Amino acid sequence: MQIEALEKRMTLSDQALDRIVDVIVRGDLKPGERVQEAVLARQLGISRGPLREAIRQLEGRHLLVRTPHIGVRIANPSRAEILDFFMIREALEGVACRLAAERMSVEEIDVLESVLSEHGKQEDVKTGGGYYQSPGDRDFHFKLIKGSRSQRLSDMLLGDLYHFLRIFRYRSSVKSGRAQAAHMEHLAVLSAIRARDSHGAETAMRTHLQHARLSLAQTFEEEARELATHELPLAGE
Repeated sequence: MQIEALEKRMTLSDQALDRIVDVIVRGDLKPGERVQEAVLARQLGISRGPLREAIRQLEGRHLLVRTPHIGVRIANPSRAEILDFFMIREALEGVACRLAAERMSVEEIDVLESVLSEHGKQEDVKTGGGYYQSPGDRDFHFKLIKGSRSQRLSDMLLGDLYHFLRIFRYRSSVKSGRAQAAHMEHLAVLSAIRARDSHGAETAMRTHLQHARLSLAQTFEEEARELATHELPLAGE
């Protein structure tokens, strides 16, 4: 199978990196949480050598932060910084989508449709639990950016920023009703691309990403309110 052949070509550290990113994306490791190598190696079934190399790479991508005398922790960017990145992403991916509508082959568009068909069958998407996308060719956004045929956009959106955004893309999808809505928005983008409607494709993508940003902002506001409630002194204190 094509996926098996791809996995065989990946180095052990590449596989370790993807597994670590996945546990961060899914929230099994929280922002600010300390990374314990021995525990993580055991949980993921990874030997310590490839794990350490993956950790070094993720430090370079600013997903992990090393503090002297404390160790390695999951990066914990501010909410404002995260939302700024989402706004930047909105502009750049909108342009990438416009170019993809003009430059993708019919065969590539067919593959994109099959990817979305797979996503629509995910139990979490159907039940609203969240919208998880594997990295690379099973990721709708990854395929579109590659389809833009723009090396500049690929460098900006599929470099260090890619894994950082994947974490918060998933968080934006777990709000009630958001996973199904996001899938429908992806289908609208695909429809515009298939019609070679570059303006419509860019507009549909920007609308989709605006909704994702607003969903994440609402999640942050709810978390802040909940935290403030827990920090209020009890009556009589």
